[in-house]
Amino acid sequence: MWLIAGLGNPEKKYVGTRHNAGFAVIDVLCKELGNLSLESTKFRGAYTKTRIGSEEVLLLKPLTYMNLSGESIVPLAQYFKIPKEHILVLSDEISFAPGDIRIRKKGSAGGHNGLKNIIAHLHSEEFPRIRLGVGAKGEKEDLAHHVLSPFSKAEQAEMEDAYERAAKACIAIVEKGIDQAMNEFNQKKKGKEEADA
Repeated sequence: MWLIAGLGNPEKKYVGTRHNAGFAVIDVLCKELGNLSLESTKFRGAYTKTRIGSEEVLLLKPLTYMNLSGESIVPLAQYFKIPKEHILVLSDEISFAPGDIRIRKKGSAGGHNGLKNIIAHLHSEEFPRIRLGVGAKGEKEDLAHHVLSPFSKAEQAEMEDAYERAAKACIAIVEKGIDQAMNEFNQKKKGKEEADA
């Protein structure tokens, strides 16, 4: 069994913001896997159970707000006895250009508060994640303001494509394994950033 968790903030005012890239991928997955809706709201999150190939999968949007994401993800994973290697987290990444996606098997939080909280509750950095580039903040721009701001029209077009590719990457990870998915999807779209900037 797998848990695919997209990170974001639950209020309507955050829809379409950079920090909600993870939520946007869950929306695409719900559509791709049969127009699903997230019906259950236990474990401080909205989730549904489905299948990808032969695997049972939970799709989750934590409703805790970004900085407390682990308070939803980890209890849900524990309840369904999902190992950390099968907790796939989708998060925004300011060090990548809009439209870039990167799959990693494990890693530090890299300054991302949502990932930091998951690591704290899981007591481990060894869970897979897909990081979605949302662009760097301006030189004098406040980070919180940047990640809670919407995309420009040009960026939005790049992001729509990234959400589709990230959803396909999720399916590939479950069906083919993470190594094959990394080979397939970890190709830099922009060529501007180093793979693990």
